[in-house]
Amino acid sequence: MYIKFATIAYFCKQIVMNLNFKVVYISYKNAPLAVREALALDADGCQRVLKKIKEILNIAEALVISTCNRTEIYYAADTVEAAAIIKLLCIEKGSFDSLYDKESKPITDYFEQIHTHEEAVKRLFYVSLGLESQVVGDLQIINQAKQAYQYAANEGMAGAFLHRLMHAIFFTNKRIVQETSFKDGAASVSYATVEQIEELAANIILPRILLIGTGEIGIDVARNLKDSKNKNIQPKNIFICNRTAEKAEKIAQECGFAVLPYQELWQGITDADIIVSAVQRNTPLISVAELAKLNMLSFKYFIDLAVPRSIETEIEDLSGVLLYNIDSINNRADTALAKRKASIPHVEQIIAEALADFYDWNREMLVSPVIHKLKNTLEQIRTEEIARFTKQLDESEMDKVDKITKNIMQKIIKLPVIQLKAACKRGEAETLIDILNDLFDLEKQKKIVE
Repeated sequence: MYIKFATIAYFCKQIVMNLNFKVVYISYKNAPLAVREALALDADGCQRVLKKIKEILNIAEALVISTCNRTEIYYAADTVEAAAIIKLLCIEKGSFDSLYDKESKPITDYFEQIHTHEEAVKRLFYVSLGLESQVVGDLQIINQAKQAYQYAANEGMAGAFLHRLMHAIFFTNKRIVQETSFKDGAASVSYATVEQIEELAANIILPRILLIGTGEIGIDVARNLKDSKNKNIQPKNIFICNRTAEKAEKIAQECGFAVLPYQELWQGITDADIIVSAVQRNTPLISVAELAKLNMLSFKYFIDLAVPRSIETEIEDLSGVLLYNIDSINNRADTALAKRKASIPHVEQIIAEALADFYDWNREMLVSPVIHKLKNTLEQIRTEEIARFTKQLDESEMDKVDKITKNIMQKIIKLPVIQLKAACKRGEAETLIDILNDLFDLEKQKKIVE
């Protein structure tokens, strides 16, 4: 009796890790900021965790996505390794036993897990393409997924399955960008602010931009401004100013911007073309009286992101001054967000099509060893028969026989291959594989050694 699917089982385990994809994760939906910060990984941290997963857990394929809103570890394994992976992550970030939130709740309690192959694959699609983002359609997340893929490749943990999966996601992202409005416009305050800055900067030669305040919104604006593709905006002309110098220096170093000492704030405002204020205080930082004292030689644009307001609205009474407040920025974001949300059904349809194509490939990979064996069997028969009957033929005649028999073999094998792939899509490949094994005695071929 034949050992059915021996080759296929090997191929699944060693090459595509089929039907064993899983994920363990925390995100803004199930963990507070303090917890997410405690477990966030930089580039080196991601690669160290991947290396530990490979060496300690003997997992061949894994992916780590870590941002301010999530840390998610996808892996391909026959067994559930979530607890071990969480422990490795916690050890990477500090003592496993000491990671608690303010209520002394174990940080591990915030993790969620998906052990179903199809659901884990679907989640990676949804996360990478922005459907799971805090700001739906997030423009950054696809690049973060690409970075995570690069980290996995660097550690030798991106095999055939993960390579195919990630490229399917990247191709799907292109379709979404081209066919929908899901990625259009600025759908968050920080994105909308940068979009506003880019519009203003279009009319200024190498504008000087001053960012005041390094709270959460100020940091978000800085990070998004760092990724601006506007060639008129140069990092050397962007300045960070904050009362606490260490905070300004940290974000400035991260983004490649300059630091303006707080005691030089008013000189910085005098020199700047675009001023963004995200300072949290009870009274305005920038007043009409103080601005009137400045020798302002250029037109100035102010953007006030603070609540309560950090810039007096009356500054627009001054010549050469224009003010944008949080409401105008929010209106930009709300309009873009509405368009993105309206695109979600179309995006989900595109993802569904991509998932169907990916699973078709996934199933075809299961039967590819059988197809390969069948081709080898027929080729062996062809070459043996040619050797028996063509000893008296000259070189020209041999070429003709070789070409004719190859064409015959290709036509013979074409229909079984088509039928086998079609059976894969229907989930009925098992019967046809058995028939091919019986008809051509495929299991007598040299078996692949695990």
